[in-house]
Amino acid sequence: MINGHDSLHSHKLPPVGAILGLLLLAGIRERRRRGDGNLAGAAAAGRKVQCGSESAGNGGADVIVVGAGVAGSALAFTLGKVEVPSCFVGLVLENCQLPHPNHGHVILADPSPILFYPISSTEVRCLVDVPGQKVPSIANGEMANYLKTVVAPQVPAELHDAFISAIDKGSIRTMPNRSMPAAPLPTPGALLMGDAFNMRHPLTGGGMTVALSDIVVLRNLLKPLHNLHDATSLCKYLESFYTLRKPVASTINTLAGALYKVFSASPDQARNEMRQACFDYLSLGGVCTKGPIALLSGLNPRPLSLVAHFFAVAIYGVGRLLLPFPSPKRLWIGARLISAASGIIFPIIKAEGVRQMFFPAMVPACYRAPPMK
Repeated sequence: MINGHDSLHSHKLPPVGAILGLLLLAGIRERRRRGDGNLAGAAAAGRKVQCGSESAGNGGADVIVVGAGVAGSALAFTLGKVEVPSCFVGLVLENCQLPHPNHGHVILADPSPILFYPISSTEVRCLVDVPGQKVPSIANGEMANYLKTVVAPQVPAELHDAFISAIDKGSIRTMPNRSMPAAPLPTPGALLMGDAFNMRHPLTGGGMTVALSDIVVLRNLLKPLHNLHDATSLCKYLESFYTLRKPVASTINTLAGALYKVFSASPDQARNEMRQACFDYLSLGGVCTKGPIALLSGLNPRPLSLVAHFFAVAIYGVGRLLLPFPSPKRLWIGARLISAASGIIFPIIKAEGVRQMFFPAMVPACYRAPPMK
């Protein structure tokens, strides 16, 4: 992270993956409406599998696992809970040197953060966060003008010329930043995981960490099983997946949503104090740096640790305000800072589920035994 401007992924889903994901999600919705059974078996029924000259009969999957999110309105239509708080505008900067080589950078810009990170020895990817669902038009030059007049003055001097050059080349890409709380959707024959099931703001780059954690949880659940033929029993058993994934997923989801709101500029002085306090807290070193980094990376999947660090930042910010001499105005700003911190993190925790996040052992599904057959 770089202070001075105060500073800590973008891909498009392949069309085939998007179509298959949409078909499965739509199929889940329709079959649940009609009360049909095994989605995987029904989806694969009637398909002949040829092995050389021998017919292997009707091919049927026991379980279909979907791990890729699908595009925009299709996913929103199917699951109905997708939020788009902002969009990323992507550029590739060439032949430039980052202020801290081989490190990712977050510029705490106005109105929202800018990311820089190396993707090769000569290239740096830049992701400019633009709040809201609409971005300036690339076709008519509004985007280039916005990047040059609003964003470029906030870019570190080492990257400024390469940033302008990348804009002039015209290779500007945009993508919506989607957020979708995990809502369990038990369906015989199908399992959603990764971005197909749960998304968070990509500021912290936590999507792949959550997806890989989901894979480990699912691997451990499937390991004692001898077959996957009984779709109904398997579906009931795999309900534990939704609880067992919570420690890692909810910690990273909450941190991503909270950091995005803290790092975004605000006309509220208390929010800006929180933003600066967060930067300075992370700069203290020791547990104040290692703790949040362990949370970001998924190495410390403890939601209580996240809440402790988040409010430690708020208390640190209040302490800075009140020293060396408190005044009524500073006391008022400090109270608003605590209120703002609570208003940021508690709604995210509520969306994740308080019991599942902090007391997963109290969820009965956590103790489901594997099917005997």
